[in-house]
Formats: sequence, structure tokens, C-alpha cells
Amino acid sequence: MRLFSRVSAPLIVMGALSLSAPAFAQDATVSSNPAAAEMAGQLGKNTITVGLAGAYLPDYEGSNDYQFTPAPAALAYIDGHTITYIGNRVSVDLIGDKANRDWDIQAGPIGVVNLDRTAPSRIDDPRVRALGKIGAAVELGGYVGIGKIGVITSPYDRLSVSVSYRHDVTGVHDSGIWQPSVNYFTPLSTKAAVGLFATAERVGRGYARRYFSINQDQSAASGLPVYNARSGWKDWSVGGLATYSITGNLLKGWKVVGGLTYGRMVNDFGDSPIVSQAGSRSQWLSALGLAYTF
Repeated sequence: MRLFSRVSAPLIVMGALSLSAPAFAQDATVSSNPAAAEMAGQLGKNTITVGLAGAYLPDYEGSNDYQFTPAPAALAYIDGHTITYIGNRVSVDLIGDKANRDWDIQAGPIGVVNLDRTAPSRIDDPRVRALGKIGAAVELGGYVGIGKIGVITSPYDRLSVSVSYRHDVTGVHDSGIWQPSVNYFTPLSTKAAVGLFATAERVGRGYARRYFSINQDQSAASGLPVYNARSGWKDWSVGGLATYSITGNLLKGWKVVGGLTYGRMVNDFGDSPIVSQAGSRSQWLSALGLAYTF
């Protein structure tokens, strides 16, 4: 399993399940719609969502070879606070949102275990395998954000912006990562929701050196030219997602979740021979799976 921190369709889809929920509290049709009335009765209650998806993603960050990998995920909504877990990433929203259904202020800790190129045997390209193994980096930090209900398509959609920062505490790349994100979700019914998102990452010199630079020994072993990557904006990604309840509604029962993301490596990272010669600046990620909310 490689790094999921940049974008994760299963995680964002499950986030959409809870984030779209407050909209139905304002729905004037609730009283005449039994399904909506049932869902409205579940608003504000604690819920837990667990899911498992199959993800199709690059062998390593910047690769043009792809592999399937399992993507376990979970989301807990407890007393207005949200805890999310996906594969190698966990975050906690410490600011409850029960007091205000129109605005959602978010802030809390975030942790990621960066598994990129920790298993060279799973990398198809022999040149990148020859660069050697990189240890797992534990990146810890926090995030802040704000979301608004009822902004574009209806009184029930949600637009949010956030920014996170995390730093490697294990000394593997010993640098920081900034990640701004914009997310938009809208419920189509009590059973379906869709969303769009965009994000980017700016990384430090240590990250650039560890994952995208090539020293003389690595060049001799791989055949790739010596390269010295500098810090800066590493990539951007845009994507879409959808969920549909098989049983119950968005707040209870089984649902299908899925998403598709396109990313682009930029600047020194896109120019690195690891990407430009052995891989591709274009990066795709897709995922499809099942989740259950109780």
C-alpha cells in the first residue's frame, strides 16, 4: 500500500455522508416524505461508518505503472466531532458542529504514515526499484477549515475549504508538507450524494531530496541521471465522488462509494527523472467499495 494522504476517494465519500446530513434538517418536504422524515429523526445522533474499497493507483508517487490495493476506512461522528481513518491516515475534528447547522468550523490533529517506495518489490519499473528502499515516514500535524451549508445548488449543499500542515517526526525526510483543499458536496436525495474536490501539496527540501532526487550511487545503479530536486509545489489534484445507499439512507445502512481523481506532478517533481523518464506527470486514482453506517 502506498501513500493515500494526497487524495482518497473512499475517505472523502464517507465524509460526504456525514457532511450532507445537516441539510435535511431544513428540508420543508420532510413532513410529507416518510423517507426524509426518518432520516431527519437520525440527525444529530452518533454514527459510525466502516468501509472497504479496492483502489487502483500508481506503484509510487509519479509512476506510470498501476496496481490494485485494499483501502480500509472508517468515520465516526460522536457528539458533533468527526474522526476519520483511511489506510495510513487519521484525523480528528476537535470542534463540535452541533450548535450551528449553517457553519462548520474544523480544527484538529492529523497523522499520516508515508509508505511511498517502502516496498521496492511492488514497483514494476526496474530503474526505480534500483534506487533502493525508503523507510516509512510518520508525518504529524494539524488542520483548520470552515464549511458552509447552502451555497450553490440548493439550501442543502456544502462548500468547505481547509489547510493542513504535517511534519515528518521519524527523520526519513525531516520536512513539512502544506496541503490546501476545497471540497463541495451535495445530497441528491436521502439515498444519494455527489461531490467535487481539489487539493495541492507544497513540500520541503527534505521531501524533495528523499523521494525525487537521485545521487551518483543511485544513478549508477538505476541508469537514471543525477538530479537534485528543490522544495516547492509538488502536485495538484481534482476529482469527483459519489455514494448511493443500498439499504436505509445516507445515515444508516449499506452504501456503495466510489471516486475518480486526476493529479499532475509539477515543477522539480514533475521534471525529476523518476517521473519524467521512469513515470508520468499525470496521475490517476480510482476506488470503488462498500460502506456500512450504524
